[in-house]
Amino acid sequence: MSKMRFFALNELANRKPIEVVLPSKNLSDYYSSHVFDKKTMQEFLPKEAYMAVLEASENGIPISREKADLIANAMRNWAKGFGVTHYTHWFQPLTDGTAEKHDGFIDFSDEGDVIERFSGKLLVQQEPDASSFPNGGTRNTFEARGYTAWDVSSPAFIVDDTLCIPTIFISYTGIALDYKTPLLKALNAVDKAATNVAQLFNKNINKVSVNLGWEQEYFLVDSALFNARPDLSLTGRTLMGHSSAKDQQLDDHYFGSIPPRVTNFMKDLEIECHKLGIPVKTRHNEVAPNQFELAPIFEDANLSNDHNQLVMDLMKRIANRHNFNVLFHEKPFSGINGSGKHNNWSLQTDTGVNLFAPGKNPKGNMLFITFIVNAMMMVFKNQDLLRSSIMSASNSCRLGAHEAPPLILSVFLGKYLTNMLDTLEKQVDDKKMTPEQKTALKLGIGRIPEILLDNTDRNRTSPFAFTGNRFEFRAAGSSSNCAASMIVINAAMAHQLNDFKREVDELIDKGNGKDEAIFKVLKKMIKASKSVRFEGDGYSDDWCKEAEKRGLTNINCVPEAILKYETKSAKQVLIGEGIFNETELRSRVEVELEKFIKKIQIESRVLGDLTINHIVPTAITYQNRLLENIIGMKQIFDKEEYEHLSEARRSLVKEISEYVSEIKAQVKAMTEERKIANRLEDIEEKAFAYSNKVKPYLESIRYYVDNLEMEIDNEIWPLPKYRELLFSK
Repeated sequence: MSKMRFFALNELANRKPIEVVLPSKNLSDYYSSHVFDKKTMQEFLPKEAYMAVLEASENGIPISREKADLIANAMRNWAKGFGVTHYTHWFQPLTDGTAEKHDGFIDFSDEGDVIERFSGKLLVQQEPDASSFPNGGTRNTFEARGYTAWDVSSPAFIVDDTLCIPTIFISYTGIALDYKTPLLKALNAVDKAATNVAQLFNKNINKVSVNLGWEQEYFLVDSALFNARPDLSLTGRTLMGHSSAKDQQLDDHYFGSIPPRVTNFMKDLEIECHKLGIPVKTRHNEVAPNQFELAPIFEDANLSNDHNQLVMDLMKRIANRHNFNVLFHEKPFSGINGSGKHNNWSLQTDTGVNLFAPGKNPKGNMLFITFIVNAMMMVFKNQDLLRSSIMSASNSCRLGAHEAPPLILSVFLGKYLTNMLDTLEKQVDDKKMTPEQKTALKLGIGRIPEILLDNTDRNRTSPFAFTGNRFEFRAAGSSSNCAASMIVINAAMAHQLNDFKREVDELIDKGNGKDEAIFKVLKKMIKASKSVRFEGDGYSDDWCKEAEKRGLTNINCVPEAILKYETKSAKQVLIGEGIFNETELRSRVEVELEKFIKKIQIESRVLGDLTINHIVPTAITYQNRLLENIIGMKQIFDKEEYEHLSEARRSLVKEISEYVSEIKAQVKAMTEERKIANRLEDIEEKAFAYSNKVKPYLESIRYYVDNLEMEIDNEIWPLPKYRELLFSK
């Protein structure tokens, strides 16, 4: 056995769970203890400063320099109680991770003495180096200036010895360089549009907020085995590896008892999350071996997104503490389920009404139906844009397989809600409604709560499923920033609601009553979007054929999907609703194309290195053993016995030779295709070259390597195998 694999397995055999001690028996004693939240602000801030924060958070009213100084000083005093020595503006660049630059509170007084100081100026705005973050060609490398600005709506928090202040990140010229800036704009856009529509039913509604509940799937791999797999450590996934004889066939891991080491990791993670006010609630084994899921209680979308990014960072660090590495790649292991990040999305009014939940009377239910139909229409109109928001090199490995939502965007509503929409479509026509029709309609609508309570089911195969009081967007990848899809969903919903309100107003201006105008527009939308509704198995081949007949798109090429950000309809949504300008939108496209190129480039280079420097030499070593054995047999046995007894060995030598030759030839060809692609200056051409010319080699080379793994002596195979990676506890 190779030294690397031997030491990894030996280290694994000696692992013991690391005990975790709760800070207190009562969760309430330490929950949100490391967050400068409203409760803490009221304790540390003067009333006028506290009110200034609330006004800024809820109404966008700027905080004065004087009050900012008071807030900053209070933050520092609070943080010092936890031994904090530094502060950072914590932001989310376009790297699918977070960024931070730590500065100490250290300063000098006018007399030259060392003091600790944190001013309002430093709290509100900072100027980190922005030159090396992805920017999509909007700036040159020598143009380093960028600004971070305090997001007052997301509270500061403490990690280790650092005070972290959530911020947006923009360039010197005002171009958004992060996820948070456009997310805040999208949330503001849907607030205005949804409020205008909701006021058709209730004039007391003055604000609509977006709720997000994410479900984070992930794998855990022992750190020793992880470090012995260069492909895992460099790309996040196994680029080779034959399937284990047993993996997830028996579904025995799903919801099974959690292994002690993993339980202790989860306990440790939950403690740190709760200190940071992250309401993680659910933990369980997922379908694949060593795959798990974590989910919190729903929160405001902006805060929830911040919490997801923070959780992913915490998971990596806490996993290391327990001698694990956490894998967020959407498909780290071939042949078993990959990992998604299900985004549960809903809209809530300031009067306490969930717009995706049935009301208590026909009027409330009409509000519910209006938003359900608009959400359905939003998906229908923006299939390609929604797909763009979740497409990446890693997520493309998962989507479309028989384990994850397909790349066809459809909406699952449940058969009873579907039947109700069909009934509405038939009942409401273009003529003036009779009193009998109105009564029948109201009676039917009045039964919604009872119907959904008893009969609404879930559809795991739907990428956009209604689950009783929210929509679950299941297509997002586990490594992604939730904001990527939340930006698109909320911007597209705002655009759709604005269109709806405009059509209703036009009908009212033409003499239609308000209810009749709403009914007529809803009927039109129900008819128009019917093709996007699907109640069956989204994993089936039959659905792909049916979707094509319906005119639904199915794009599995990553660059092609990403470029849909720039279609006319996409621009009407993203630029029309003020989320991006032309430059920002183009920069996002270039950033995503560049990330795709670099990820495939890295994977191809890693695969080439592993095959030529690890796999091929191992194959030749084993082949030489066989040849020595064959030569020895020839010296012992007569010709007839030798021919009979050595046939299998001679055949294996030939087979190994063919595999080795094929691997070397294909690695060489892949390298040449990569060189050709790298010479292309146009980023779109380069992305398609990597997709069409380089990426296919990843699977074809893997085929031969995986066959070699099954032929070569287990003792000398250089890398930990799937049965070791997936079943270590």
